[in-house]
Amino acid sequence: MWSKKVLILMSASAKRHVLQLCHSYYGPFLDCARQYASLFRGRGYRVTTVFLTGKPDLRVVDECQSDEVQFLGFSSAAVRGLKLGAIAALRKQLRGREYAFCIAHRFKPLYVALLGTRMPVIGVHHGFGDYERAGRRLFANIFRKRLALLGVSDAVRDDLRRCLPNWAPERIETLYNRIDLAERQAQLLPRAEARQALGLPGDAWVIGNVGRLHPDKDQATLLQGFALALPRLPADARLVIMGKGRLEAALKQQAEQAGLAGRVLFTGQLAQAARYFSAFDTFALSSDHEPFGMVLLEAMSAGVPLVATDCGGAPEVVRGVGQLFPLGDAQALAEALVRVAGLDAEQRLALSRAMAERVTSCFSDEAVADAFWRLPVVKQWGLA
Repeated sequence: MWSKKVLILMSASAKRHVLQLCHSYYGPFLDCARQYASLFRGRGYRVTTVFLTGKPDLRVVDECQSDEVQFLGFSSAAVRGLKLGAIAALRKQLRGREYAFCIAHRFKPLYVALLGTRMPVIGVHHGFGDYERAGRRLFANIFRKRLALLGVSDAVRDDLRRCLPNWAPERIETLYNRIDLAERQAQLLPRAEARQALGLPGDAWVIGNVGRLHPDKDQATLLQGFALALPRLPADARLVIMGKGRLEAALKQQAEQAGLAGRVLFTGQLAQAARYFSAFDTFALSSDHEPFGMVLLEAMSAGVPLVATDCGGAPEVVRGVGQLFPLGDAQALAEALVRVAGLDAEQRLALSRAMAERVTSCFSDEAVADAFWRLPVVKQWGLA
């Protein structure tokens, strides 16, 4: 085990310390660390973010925007089971410091934080089923006096409340993921450049989809819906699926058997995929109970009309600005695609403005920070 502090930015005006504990900085979790660090800007707190796994990385230090970043350097295997090494390392790293509370992302960091410290812990849950196991429910109940939970959507919150029915509702709340609208828009490639990079015709009508090629993402229904809608879509309609996974061969075979081989582009996994969203005329999410759907915020930031499954957290994200269809219903998906294709330029512009307003009012750092400091547990613990 190796630990190393790689950045300390001291502030003479800092009044209290906050610990943020993350399993890793891979995938979306580096931005999650940034999102939660941003909650404390101008609040007189100093944020220390600790990653249980992953080697020190200056890019991570820069992007998570904390006052201090620490890497404990464990492997994923080392933080399975009882995690005694991680608990001991955290205690050593924090020795001699006073923290007001800890924010822990997902169950393993929550477990380490509760056993490694005596501070109040806010556990952030990014998916469903985290307390299906009896052992986890028992653990949460043992520490319930200094534990509160947040779900990234009402759907996740309700799943947590279902698993922990004896908890007061105000101890299990929602705090949405967020996005920097201006930053995401600045990162978009020009439409013609994005299409050229993807090998798409400039005049094609393009449906986009981003996600692992996995049953949870249900691209099989997306292919079926596209095939059903195709006769009523613009003449040169295309479907672009970005991502990789174990279903790649099966999905390509399905597309070929449906006569879509020349209409469907599988790009594989692309770095910074959201840069290419300007190439799309609509974005379709066919996922099975997506906990939140960060990709929907990325599409909204690009002004791309949305079609999404009416389950999980997706309806909360696209409420009032997107087309919803029942999970697995290819015919309903096809009808939604046709409706989006029928929007004229004025309607698309109005929809783009409505999506930008929804992102700003519900899913910006400022909007979510305001919601965080109004949470009952934040007030009860005297953190505000």
